Amino acid sequence: MTKHDTDTQMTPEIVAIYGSPRRRGNTATLLKHAVEGAREADAHVEEIVLRDKKISPCLEIYKCKEAGKCAIRDDFQEVCDRILSAHGIILASPIFFYTVSAHTKILMDRCQSLWVKKYWIDNTPFGDRTFRRKGLFISAGATRGKKLFEGALLTVKYFFDVIDTELWQTLLYRQLDFEGDVLRHPEYLKEARESGAALVKAIRNGQGDDFSG
Repeated sequence: MTKHDTDTQMTPEIVAIYGSPRRRGNTATLLKHAVEGAREADAHVEEIVLRDKKISPCLEIYKCKEAGKCAIRDDFQEVCDRILSAHGIILASPIFFYTVSAHTKILMDRCQSLWVKKYWIDNTPFGDRTFRRKGLFISAGATRGKKLFEGALLTVKYFFDVIDTELWQTLLYRQLDFEGDVLRHPEYLKEARESGAALVKAIRNGQGDDFSG
């Protein structure tokens, strides 16, 4: 069997994280199209809506210093396990005060336990990046500000770093505020769908020899 034949049989596991407080907001709509594109490319996609999860903010009790696991018992453990078992992550969040939504940031902050495990317990050298998965970040903001996405991108970059994820692509759209605004831009929806499919291809190309994640 050739490597090409092997690659065509692989089924990438992707986690799609809805970070918007609105179920039918602009980033949620964009993410749905990206998910459809990934599924059309034969990926298995699990969708996680953060507003439906009970996830406490990080309380900085640092119990995670013992084994690298968060001591707070809630839905975070389930979400974290899904992320760490995936080959790809699609994260979508609107912009709030130049960063991601509160739902998204709470998830990121709870991953402090993973940071502790990676850099304190496992003693991974800072700057030594081994990307085990690829990530697509989708965001929308209401204004035209030149620096609208700078804060969110920096936050996402370091969040992806701690979960060993390459920030493979970003889809960033300005002047989308009210629910349904994105529907006036079918080109955005098309781009999201195509990016979902392209993510699957990138995962296959990048992990063809070791697809265990």
